[in-house]
Amino acid sequence: MGVTVKKKEEEGLWETIKVIIQALLIAVVVRTVLFQPFNIPSGSLIPTLLIGDYLFVSKYAYGYSKHSMPFSPPLFSGRIFGSEPKRGDIAVFKLPKDNSTDYIKRVVGLPGDRIQVIGGVLHINGQPVQRERVDDYQTVDEYGRSTAVPRYKETFPDGSSHFVIELKGDRAYWDNTEVYTVKPGHYFMMGDNRDNSTDSRDEANVGQVPAENLVGRAEIIFFSIDEGASLWRFWEWPQHIRWNRLFERIH
Repeated sequence: MGVTVKKKEEEGLWETIKVIIQALLIAVVVRTVLFQPFNIPSGSLIPTLLIGDYLFVSKYAYGYSKHSMPFSPPLFSGRIFGSEPKRGDIAVFKLPKDNSTDYIKRVVGLPGDRIQVIGGVLHINGQPVQRERVDDYQTVDEYGRSTAVPRYKETFPDGSSHFVIELKGDRAYWDNTEVYTVKPGHYFMMGDNRDNSTDSRDEANVGQVPAENLVGRAEIIFFSIDEGASLWRFWEWPQHIRWNRLFERIH
């Protein structure tokens, strides 16, 4: 009798272990092949994405590289089942400088494009991108003070549009640049918070992004909480969750 009970306990333990292993394998497959959760740690994409946004990134959107897998194991080079990003996509990528830090920016330049910023206006292949002044946007400055800043609707040549802000007007450091020619197999990335974004304009720290470094395309916000609120103090969520941002598509 005692042997039978012990055997059943061992079988139950083994079944539990198998379920846990299967769940972990499914989680790894989903994260590697389908979606990866990502949270926004900085304000470089304000007003599109806010600090405290949690979103899903589709791994299959651009195909797969070694960076599609956790810890970027060097199993192969390049991309398989690759698909090119579209101008205007918000993409997560590995920082070329170290190939490990996750960055998220908007794709503004495709291979062969000539990119330049003149007086705060983005130019693509010598032509200014349409920029329409809309209402002011309430945000915080570099000293943490609440301030209203100019917001613009920017429309790419293909008709896709999004909003950008200019914290320092059109006279900040990166509001007048040289002409950047996007190299083959590379992409030029910029943040929507144009005066508070370290992006491809800064060649020393970011520069152009190789296709291999792309992780995926930002798709949807599944959770959003006020900046500074604790994710673990779930009993405070009702007063800190940004309910209007939940399940919002990213564009």
